[in-house]
Amino acid sequence: MKKLLAVLCTAACAAAFAALPSSATAQAWPTKSIRMIIPYPPGGATDILGRLISQKLSPIVGQPVVVENRAGASGNVGFDFVAKSAPDGYTLLTGTANLTIAPAFSSKLPFNVLTDFSPISLIVSSQNFLVTRPTLPVNNVRDLIAYAKANPGKLTYGSSGIGTPLLCIEILKSIAGLDIVHIPYKGDTPALTDLMGGQIDMYCSTIVGEIGFVRAGKLKGLGVTSRKRAASVPEFPTLEEAGVAGFELSSWYGILAAAGTPRPIVDQLNAAIVKIVAMPDVQKVMVDGGSDPLSSTPDEFQARIRADVAKFGAVVKAAGIKAE
Repeated sequence: MKKLLAVLCTAACAAAFAALPSSATAQAWPTKSIRMIIPYPPGGATDILGRLISQKLSPIVGQPVVVENRAGASGNVGFDFVAKSAPDGYTLLTGTANLTIAPAFSSKLPFNVLTDFSPISLIVSSQNFLVTRPTLPVNNVRDLIAYAKANPGKLTYGSSGIGTPLLCIEILKSIAGLDIVHIPYKGDTPALTDLMGGQIDMYCSTIVGEIGFVRAGKLKGLGVTSRKRAASVPEFPTLEEAGVAGFELSSWYGILAAAGTPRPIVDQLNAAIVKIVAMPDVQKVMVDGGSDPLSSTPDEFQARIRADVAKFGAVVKAAGIKAE
């Protein structure tokens, strides 16, 4: 009996000891610098928001948060890098709604949107903003539609690849029956640079990445893609108000980690991100840039991802949009 008790005690102690490393690791996190992966080039909306969050996160967690741009394949290069990173909370992603759009265009992604990430928190909700080069002879969406119909195949639009910029104008083309040529780019910044230079005719991305150029007169704003006008640019109508019946497309940004990240670390990060999004100076930057500050629980964020995968898949199928 004594030997049996000794064996049971040893086994119990061993099991308890084996459980300590995971708990201790979560409690000790972080003990080194954290990487924030931005899946697009510097200067765009994702980069602006990711750097803002990183700057504020560092003093909260007591470690440097180093921003790393890993652009390519419409954000999929950065998405895949984080999906395959160690699930230890030291590699984070500033993700966008493009993450939930990608499955609608490809069944062979190197990652699974629904199972390869640990959502932490949303940070903003953002409308898209349809803009043109300032020299394009149109003043509103109706003018643009009429001009495009009078010049089939002659207008061009840029996009950062598979994502809301592509969907925005492809849905407009589908609803209005337009022939506009798609020119793919590796991010918002090079596309907007070419737009201002007159190499392409239009673009449709987040307000935060475009509003500065519109206010400076370097781009011409036509309308926003949400159901309601944006508080940051109330003078611009929604595309539906401008005559494109049933048009609605919104975007989000959020912070994610690799699937399997310990829940205590996810919860600690969530608390930090929620705190950051509530900061008045952070909210001012977001609102001034055309975004609506928005935080969430990890479970709420996961539910949004699941809903959007289904929603965008249906939109792409209904509009007959094909990846190029």
